[in-house]
Amino acid sequence: MGAARVAVVTSDTGRGQDTDLPLLLDALRAAGLSAEPVAWDAAPGPWGGFDLAVIRSTWDYVGRLEEFLAWADATARVTRLLNPAPMVRWNSDKRYLLDLAGAGVPVVPTRCVAPGEQCAEEDFDGPHGVVVKPSVSAGARDTARYAPGRAADALLHARMLLEQGRTAMVQPYLPLVEEGERALVFFAGTFSHAIRKQALLTEPGQMDNSRVAHPGAQLHAPTEAELRTARAALAAAPGPGEPLFARVDLVLDGAREPVVMELELIEPNLFLGLSPQGADRLARVVAAAAREAKA
Repeated sequence: MGAARVAVVTSDTGRGQDTDLPLLLDALRAAGLSAEPVAWDAAPGPWGGFDLAVIRSTWDYVGRLEEFLAWADATARVTRLLNPAPMVRWNSDKRYLLDLAGAGVPVVPTRCVAPGEQCAEEDFDGPHGVVVKPSVSAGARDTARYAPGRAADALLHARMLLEQGRTAMVQPYLPLVEEGERALVFFAGTFSHAIRKQALLTEPGQMDNSRVAHPGAQLHAPTEAELRTARAALAAAPGPGEPLFARVDLVLDGAREPVVMELELIEPNLFLGLSPQGADRLARVVAAAAREAKA
């Protein structure tokens, strides 16, 4: 029996920009796997020839969501896909935050407005302002922060999204984000490493789709409260099984308690270049999943 074949699923964008990709490929090959990067929309689809397909930098899926979800379903029928297609579908829309909140996980308070629903200006203000974003997005695209008293501008942003047929989300701006966002990385449910990065929405009223996604990222030693909150979010995610990889993004609320900003289960940057053992840890759980799939 030869080495297990693993597709590391990427995209044309990801292949050129994913700094995790070469590190992971090297670690997988060092672990004895036959690993190669493949774009998710490669034609003809080669997925049946792999024992395992691991989604990584499919960074163009947001604008082609239904096509991407159909790809995930189809790929899962011919090979083992991780993270699994049902988990990918659930995580593709940030309305999953409402599910986490319903399960008792501390999250940034979130209100969603779908096309056809009514929204009023008073819903778009708060003591520190608000953040408006689409429910399907990546890299803070089409997202902006609005200062207190700028509810009319925030409402215009939401209406723009609604007119495009997209669901709008409004969240209070939490000032302690300026002390840094935390991102905790887990492999097969086990904590690997964490980073802390500078706040992204530094200029109120600015929607900048070219901003740097992870400014000032550096290793971070998470607190017990941060680990507890991140694990609660993972436990509330739908199965089957533990996510092969996960990144839980946290911010501190007014009481300095960590709350979930995002739970990333599709294509998060895992900051493998900042963690000396990160790539090897991920390679080990991929190798175990590949052996299981090949058996």
